[in-house]
Amino acid sequence: MNLDKIDLNLLVYLDILLRERNVTRSASLLGITQPAMSNGLRRLRETFGDPLLVRTSDGMAPTERAQSIQPLLRQVLASVEQVIEPAANFDAASSDRVFRIMTSDYGESTLMPRLLNRLREEAPNVVLDILTPSDMSFQEVEQGLVDLVINRFDTMPQSFHQKTLWRDSFSCLFSVDNPIADDFRLETYLLARHVWVSKTGMGAGMGITPKDTKRLGWVDEALEKLHAKRHISVFTRHYQSAALLAEEKGLIATIPTKAASQSQLNNPRLVMKTPPFDVPEFELKMAWSPLLQHNVAHQWIRRVISEVAQSHGQ
Repeated sequence: MNLDKIDLNLLVYLDILLRERNVTRSASLLGITQPAMSNGLRRLRETFGDPLLVRTSDGMAPTERAQSIQPLLRQVLASVEQVIEPAANFDAASSDRVFRIMTSDYGESTLMPRLLNRLREEAPNVVLDILTPSDMSFQEVEQGLVDLVINRFDTMPQSFHQKTLWRDSFSCLFSVDNPIADDFRLETYLLARHVWVSKTGMGAGMGITPKDTKRLGWVDEALEKLHAKRHISVFTRHYQSAALLAEEKGLIATIPTKAASQSQLNNPRLVMKTPPFDVPEFELKMAWSPLLQHNVAHQWIRRVISEVAQSHGQ
């Protein structure tokens, strides 16, 4: 098939349709009528020889062919945008761009305040839209719908670009009234009650129980190597909540040191101790879609975040 016989605008239609999976909503985003959008979908089906989108009980769903086309389509459109985009530097001082960043409350509480202070000096009109790990999927990040993901990741798509922002260890937080404060060792740690907290990766979290040893994370994996197990009384996905719960007599929260230090600094009734066993350090990573790799504004925010993280200590 010759390219001169294809309306390349239809690729823009297809990109929106595959993202929205709704003809009416896609038409609205493109500023065209619904009949025009429906006609575009008809022509796309003729061009690709495939239905592309089919109606199901849950709405419109992409066919297998459409799913295979989508990442390639995004790359093609991003390349076209890069070709026609004027070659200009990003003016941070005057920009009012919104950067969407997905991070856990660990990254939000430890990194974001410092980033905001830096932005206040260099780019006072830039806006941050901070999303939680449950708000986005890897697929949506790959499509460039979010600028950056900052978190601890067990797995990550190979297509993503990534950079380590810092390494962090683990620390224990508990109340000054906790009896363990006067006798903090592995034996008393194991006898105490614990707050479990973790949210790695992306997507909606699933329920967990104390028996799910393989899913409990670094702290419990380290204990398992010692043939030991702690008594978990509370499961949470928020580090700040874990620090608050650690104020309760008898509870211990073992959380990343940067988050623990911040909580202990703001609350003198909390004691912070190094765990009485070895827990491997972890990396806080920043990752982004290959579609955004060469975007000048994106390059700027990545550089600023990297510098802020470096100043916070590797």
